[in-house]
Amino acid sequence: MKKLIILIVSIFLFSCEEVIDVDLETAPPRLVIEASINWVKQTSGANQEIRLTTTAPYFDTEVPPANDAEVFILNEGGERFDFLEDGNSGYYICEDFEPVLNATYFLTVVYEGETYTAEETLLPVSDLEYVTQNNGEVFGEEYIELKAYFQDPADEENYYFYTFDAENDNTIDIIEDRLVNGNEIFAFFASEELSVGDEVDITLYGVSKRYFAFMQTLLAQTGTDGGGPFETQPATVRGNIVNSNDIDNFAFGYFRLSQTDRFTYTIE
Repeated sequence: MKKLIILIVSIFLFSCEEVIDVDLETAPPRLVIEASINWVKQTSGANQEIRLTTTAPYFDTEVPPANDAEVFILNEGGERFDFLEDGNSGYYICEDFEPVLNATYFLTVVYEGETYTAEETLLPVSDLEYVTQNNGEVFGEEYIELKAYFQDPADEENYYFYTFDAENDNTIDIIEDRLVNGNEIFAFFASEELSVGDEVDITLYGVSKRYFAFMQTLLAQTGTDGGGPFETQPATVRGNIVNSNDIDNFAFGYFRLSQTDRFTYTIE
């Protein structure tokens, strides 16, 4: 009798299984502008790249490129630097950009009949001077901690963005000098994925106060676990890019210009 009851219950459960299609609302695609102009120290800074994509439905695995846009930057003197698309990739390339520290630049992107603009100043950055390594263990898990040191200039406000990139792990973060003005500062990275012989590329960027606040909001929402800052956000985070035709149809992303210093460290 007990076997018969179990068989009847099993048949009932399987017969009640039904596939339900959930209709998710899809917002119209928005333009995403990744306009990070990085002047790496000891280079001319002439070769620069801007990426244009559009937002896509949540479950899509590919990022659609935004093709056939007009992209250019003007300097304070009105000199124009054109960015031309590489095929249909959504990557727009300039080979004759002229970076000048503390100068203001003006971005224009014309896409599908609408004009997006932004302005920002190219800010300097201190040299990365040295890196220290500390090996530790927490709850039986071994980790490696890196600190990349640099000297903050005295008597001025400075904001920094930095990245650590290794084959198996990475991080991004920001620092301000509000409490440590004029002192030695370090960028920090701790990982359980690093091994002896791994190379870690460390990059430090000088950024504006507004960009610092923008990244602070993004990182608070997404964390710093290696995901891109322009991946799906739980809330809208506005950058400094304005749609001149329709203020409500704004673009995601940010126009940033930074002097940049790089350092490659090998794990010991």
